[in-house]
Amino acid sequence: MSREVWKPGNMLYPVPAIMVTVGDEEVNNIITIAWTGTVNSNPAMVSISVRKSRYSHELLMKHREFVINLVTKKLARAMDYCGVKSGRDVDKFKEMRLTRGKAVKVNAPIIEESPVNIECVVKQVISLGSHDMFLAEVLAVDVDDSYMDESGRFNLEKANLVAYSHGQYYTLGENIGKFGFSVKKKVKNKIKKHR
Repeated sequence: MSREVWKPGNMLYPVPAIMVTVGDEEVNNIITIAWTGTVNSNPAMVSISVRKSRYSHELLMKHREFVINLVTKKLARAMDYCGVKSGRDVDKFKEMRLTRGKAVKVNAPIIEESPVNIECVVKQVISLGSHDMFLAEVLAVDVDDSYMDESGRFNLEKANLVAYSHGQYYTLGENIGKFGFSVKKKVKNKIKKHR
C-alpha cells in the first residue's frame, strides 16, 4: 500500500451540513455551516465556526444566540444557496421560500421546514484564525412531530439528513448498528425439538 502526505487541512469528513439562523425578528439571516459539532453533554453544548468576514458573524457577535436547523434532502438546494449567497444582498428566507418560525427560548428565527431546530445561546467566542468558534449552550430543541411514531419515538433516520464531505453533499446511508452493538451479548435461539 502506498500513501501520500498532504499539507495540513480539514479532512475530518463527513460532517453535518446545517443551516444556522441568526438575528432577531427585524434583521435575520441563514448561513450554511459544516464546521459544527457537539462539545458537551451536560449542559448540552455545541459549537459553530464562522468566518469573520461573513454577514452572520456580525449578527452572532451582536445577538449572541442562534438556531441550528438540521437539513433534509428536500432542503439541500436551499442549504447550498444559503452557503453561496450573502444575507447582505438577499433575503434567503424569501428567495428559498422558507418559513420563518418563532423560537421558544431565543430571538433568532427557526426554519419551520427543518425537522430539528436547536436553540442556542453563545457562552464563549474563540478566535482561531480564519474562523471564530462560537461555543453555545443548547436552551431548547424543537422537533417536527411528523417524525414521531405511535410509541413516542422520534424517528430522525426517516428525515433523510444531509452530510458534507470534501465539497460534496450526501444523504446518510444504511444503519449498520447501534451504540454498543460490538459488545452486546448474542442471544442464541433455542429451538425445541419435537419428537
